[in-house]
Amino acid sequence: MDVFRTPDERFEDLPGYPYEPNYVEVDGLRLHHLDEGSGSTVLCFHGEPSWSYLYRHMLERLVGEGQRVVCPDLVGFGRSDKPTDQAWYTYDRHVETVTAHLDQVELDDVTVVVQDWGGPIGLRWAMENPGLVARIVILNTGLFSGRDAGAGLRAWLDYARAQTDLDVGNVVSLACGGLPPSVVAGYDAPFPDVTYKAGPLSFPRLVPTSIDDPGAREQMAVRDALDAWDGPVTVAFADGDPIFPAAVGESWARRLRQGSFRTVEGAGHFLQEMRPDAVADAILTF
Repeated sequence: MDVFRTPDERFEDLPGYPYEPNYVEVDGLRLHHLDEGSGSTVLCFHGEPSWSYLYRHMLERLVGEGQRVVCPDLVGFGRSDKPTDQAWYTYDRHVETVTAHLDQVELDDVTVVVQDWGGPIGLRWAMENPGLVARIVILNTGLFSGRDAGAGLRAWLDYARAQTDLDVGNVVSLACGGLPPSVVAGYDAPFPDVTYKAGPLSFPRLVPTSIDDPGAREQMAVRDALDAWDGPVTVAFADGDPIFPAAVGESWARRLRQGSFRTVEGAGHFLQEMRPDAVADAILTF
């Protein structure tokens, strides 16, 4: 299997992203994470097609409030290595790989923050490592059971699954109502060309469309474990996300034992990019 590594110079001088890389090795892959500040750990999981760059606006605020912030880049994203075969990428493999990654990072008293595909992956990690997790923040995401997905998610899947390339920066920019070219370039930085994009191209194909599809039963098991979890959970959903509307977040909060809900106004799917202070406030509630 071919594995590509994005050249370091692609990440030089990205706006708002002066952070030093940290690397571990898992099964021959070099995986990257940010690790800034000290104190209680805020562990941030990104999704599709973003990377740890998505959390850059929040880092300074959280670190200034006495938090340590860790942001892993999933395999195929950011500064992590990129297997080129889309078939390599599965839900289970993402979970296994990020677990082996985080096993090499000292973690305790963790606030887990999840969004997009970071939800199914990060929430499963949290439920499988409950001794490390003190609290959870759920941003716009879902757990995929194979049941009806809603019009916004269906439209995205229909579009994304038809692509042989994916204009990553443009996807994020459109979801945010437009971003400066330098920020679009930041989201494009991990992907010099389509040969680096097996990770982003694979995620839409991993959303199960029936309960018998790979990942559906595992994600329902995560939902059951989360329903039974006694720790505090803040659910913060943007009010302008057609893929995961605020009503989805409200249903999350209702079913959780210690769930609370807040709406992040004036934001879309990538609320960390559009309203970073509001997201930081949701985290600092704890």
